[in-house]
Amino acid sequence: MDNLQSKNAFICDMDGVIYHGNKILPGVLDFVGWMQDMGKKFLFVTNASERSPMELQQKLSRLGIEVTRDHFYTSALATADFLKSQCPGGSAYVIGEAGLTNALYDAGFSMNDVNPDYVVVGDSRGYNMETLIHAVNLVRKGAKLIGTNPDLTGPVENGIVPSTGALISPIELSTGSKAYFVGKPNPLMMRSALKKLGCKREETAIVGDRMDTDIIAGIESEIDTVLVLSGVTSRSDIERFAYRPHYILDGVGDIPIIP
Repeated sequence: MDNLQSKNAFICDMDGVIYHGNKILPGVLDFVGWMQDMGKKFLFVTNASERSPMELQQKLSRLGIEVTRDHFYTSALATADFLKSQCPGGSAYVIGEAGLTNALYDAGFSMNDVNPDYVVVGDSRGYNMETLIHAVNLVRKGAKLIGTNPDLTGPVENGIVPSTGALISPIELSTGSKAYFVGKPNPLMMRSALKKLGCKREETAIVGDRMDTDIIAGIESEIDTVLVLSGVTSRSDIERFAYRPHYILDGVGDIPIIP
C-alpha cells in the first residue's frame, strides 16, 4: 500500500468507483480530499459517453465533491480526438447523447444521416429499432463503425443497464463490420490521459471496478492497477481472467489508509 500511496497521479474510473447512479460510494470523499490535500494529480476517466465534463463536474458537486472541469476525460472526448486525427472535418451519424454529439461538434465534425464518414455509437437512452436500421444501412453503404467504449453493461443504483458494447452488437452482426472502440481498454485513451496529467506511467495508478476494461487498460499501458470491488467485478470474478490487478481493495476509501 505504501507504493500506491506514493504515486503522484491517479486515473480514476467513475461509475462503480465514485458513484452508482446518483449515489456516492463509501470512502470517496475521503479519497478525493486526500488527493487534493497531498497535491496528487488526478483525472476521472470514464467510458460513459453521455455527459460533458461540465455535467460531470456538476454531478460531483451535487454529491459533495468540488473539482474543476479539467479533471474529466470521457470516451466521447477520446472518440472525438481520435476521429479528428483520422478524418479532419469529417461527418458522423451518431447514436448517443449530448455529451458525444457536442464533443464531435467541438472537434469540427458535422452531423450527417445521409452519407456520413462514420457511424458513431455511444451509450444512449434513445436507441430504438429505427436508429438501428438506419445505422445498419449506412454502414452497409460504406460508413465506418465506431464505438465509444466496448462495455456491455454499466452499473446504476438499482442494477445494470446495457452499454455501448451491447448496443452496437446488432449493427456488427447485421453488417459483418467490426467496430473500432476508442475507450478503455484501448491504450490510446490511457496515453491521452497521461498526457493530460503530464505524468509518466511509472508514477501513476489507474483505479477501476472492471477487469475487462479498467484493469486490462492499465496492464496494456504498463500502469499499476487498482481494482475496487464497489462496482461490476466481484472477488470471485477475478479468477476468470488470465491477468491480475496490482491491488485489490473494497473501495477507493482504502487508498489513503495506512495499514
